[in-house]
Amino acid sequence: MYPLILLSLTVGLSQAYTVINADHFMFKNIDPLVIPGKYTSHMHDFFGSDAINVNTKTSAELQGGCTTAENLNDFSTYWIPALYYVDGSNYTAIKPYRFSAYYKELDSAEIPIPQNLKILAGNVSATSPHHLDKNAGVQWFCDGGEEEGDSEDTDDAAFPTKTCRAHLQGLLLFPDCANPKTLKYAYSANPNWVDGYGENRCPIGMYRIPRLRFSIRYDLRSILPDGWSEAPPLKLSCGGSYCMHGDFINGWLPEAAENMVKDAPSNDREYFRVHGPRDEDDQGSWCDVQDADPSHGTSDYWTSVRMMGASRNSTILRRHSTYHRVRL
Repeated sequence: MYPLILLSLTVGLSQAYTVINADHFMFKNIDPLVIPGKYTSHMHDFFGSDAINVNTKTSAELQGGCTTAENLNDFSTYWIPALYYVDGSNYTAIKPYRFSAYYKELDSAEIPIPQNLKILAGNVSATSPHHLDKNAGVQWFCDGGEEEGDSEDTDDAAFPTKTCRAHLQGLLLFPDCANPKTLKYAYSANPNWVDGYGENRCPIGMYRIPRLRFSIRYDLRSILPDGWSEAPPLKLSCGGSYCMHGDFINGWLPEAAENMVKDAPSNDREYFRVHGPRDEDDQGSWCDVQDADPSHGTSDYWTSVRMMGASRNSTILRRHSTYHRVRL
């Protein structure tokens, strides 16, 4: 039996959160959640623990590597499809200016994020707003506003149609319910509206966990100095803006994961830093972040396309979508 520490589920009340900024350390055509053991994925940006490889399955594996996360108790690996500036057949990878993993609604969490939990969010095969799960909250916008005023376009999941004054930002929201034994997960929902959900807003047998949100910022001012009008010359490695998705393997040290939930109710401010065994570690001064499998795979867009193979592309998309469905 897991003790409930739900303080309030009332919409609108401020809740404790923490945020982890993690540096980018790799472009690579792997996805151990969807295509384990194969180098046939579209390109991804990787952040966090560098121990990730094509076969990674457990938190312990990630905890054996170096981490680019600001909090050295976090050995999670986070990844997203790579963003490209497209000029004819030339694809130039755009390294994110900042990647942030927000852990929100910590007051409402019943259990820590389970070790070995692996989660996907978003729909890799989406080509329009109708293909999106609204729970994932896919958004693209200019975080400094647009050069010529706000667009009237209400399609939040489309790239902005006017030049960003500062950064292009993408948001993605992850499921916040999980079964710590089976590691299945789902988005929370109102039990008065959805059958099979308990008072904790999770499917029966699942518990609330910290709600993870990705925030990715890109500085496009150097690669697009003249800005853009209408659709920008941008493309994700999986396609247009709607295919935005994210992958996560939990690598938090167990003690820190416990503290993330345990310390939230006693916190007197909304934001707080999660403490754990590595608080005093000087790892950041010597950690040499690198590709754990440099002899395989590629960081080049067109090479990755050839490795995927035209006949395999649709199969890979189906695998990604199927994996996401069966985990819910």
